[in-house]
Amino acid sequence: MGGGDVEKMVAVGLIWGATNALMRRGALICDQQILKQKSSSIKTHKSPVVKTLIDWFNLLLVWQYSVPFLVNLSASAAFFSILSDTPISLAVPVTNATTFAATAVFGMLLGEETRVGLTLFGTFFIVLGVYVCVV
Repeated sequence: MGGGDVEKMVAVGLIWGATNALMRRGALICDQQILKQKSSSIKTHKSPVVKTLIDWFNLLLVWQYSVPFLVNLSASAAFFSILSDTPISLAVPVTNATTFAATAVFGMLLGEETRVGLTLFGTFFIVLGVYVCVV
């Protein structure tokens, strides 16, 4: 395992976590826009596949979703690069635990309704678990 691999794994997890929270916010913005359009437009009957593709395209047009999505994909590319030098038995738990903790904290920072004490308590145990994996 290379010298800074653990730091890279934690960085990827932090980026994934932050972008998860930001993408959720962007998706909520897109949902609000769709609801406004539905209330002012006439219903058209489309196949479920066409409707899904249109919804996905509209979601990508919302920059609050698409920018974090692109950053998230870039972190995924970095993760696959890390896997070339790091055992998967270490890389997956470290990045997933970090992602979970970062998603909770960034969601909280973005104003999502949460139990702050329990979130921070759980995040502490995640950090402790990552430390145990690394040591």
